[in-house]
Amino acid sequence: MNTALQVNAFFEEETAMPRLSVAAELESAANRIDNISRADLQIMLRRAALVLRNVTGVTLDPAADESINGIAAEMRMSKPELIKTILGDWLVANAYLPVPYALDEESATDGSA
Repeated sequence: MNTALQVNAFFEEETAMPRLSVAAELESAANRIDNISRADLQIMLRRAALVLRNVTGVTLDPAADESINGIAAEMRMSKPELIKTILGDWLVANAYLPVPYALDEESATDGSA
């Protein structure tokens, strides 16, 4: 079998079975620590280390970072939740995402939508 076919077969095999996230695998292992082998635990910890090593964040200038930290604390949200909210709102406001709407047919609109 040539290399391209081997690679395609590998990816088809990998996507055929749903895989747990690294965090879910670690949590599952923690819940069944008495039944997990040392080798399996080593594999999971190495995978987690690789994921953590490859994490990149958004670097903000100090003034923006301070403002976001303050707003997050004021709104009792985590910084990542606030950034996700801000980004989502900006994408909707600038027509990059559709406006989410839910109409309640029970409510009165008094002739206005």
